Amino acid sequence: MSRTPQNIPRTQQAARLSLRLAGPLTGVGLALILPGTAYADPGGAVYLAANSLPVVIANLQAWIMGILAAIATLFLVLAGVYWATAGGDPSQVEKAKLALRNALIGYGLAVLAPILLQVIQGIVGS
Repeated sequence: MSRTPQNIPRTQQAARLSLRLAGPLTGVGLALILPGTAYADPGGAVYLAANSLPVVIANLQAWIMGILAAIATLFLVLAGVYWATAGGDPSQVEKAKLALRNALIGYGLAVLAPILLQVIQGIVGS
C-alpha cells in the first residue's frame, strides 16, 4: 500500500502542515516582537541624577525593611511546614520553634530598621 496524500491519516497531515508553518510563523512572530534599531541621541548634555543623603537613606530603609520582612515571612512559612509535618517528632518540633524564633527576630529587625537608620543618619550628619 503506497503512502499517497489520500492514504495518510488526517492527524499526520495536520502535524506535517503545522511543522511546515512553524518556521515561517516563528520568524514573523520574532520580527514583530523584537525591537527595531535604536539610535543614540546625538545632541544634549547628559546629567547624572545624584540623590541627597536623606533620600539615599530613605531608599535604603525601604529596601532593608522589605528584605527583612521577606526573609522573616520565609522563616514563618518554614516554621509552619516543620510544625505541620512534625508528627510528634521532638527534633522536628524543635526545628519549627527555631524557625519561628528566627521569623520573629526578622520581623523585629524590620520594625526597628527605621530607628537604626535614623541613628546612622545622625552619625553621618545630614
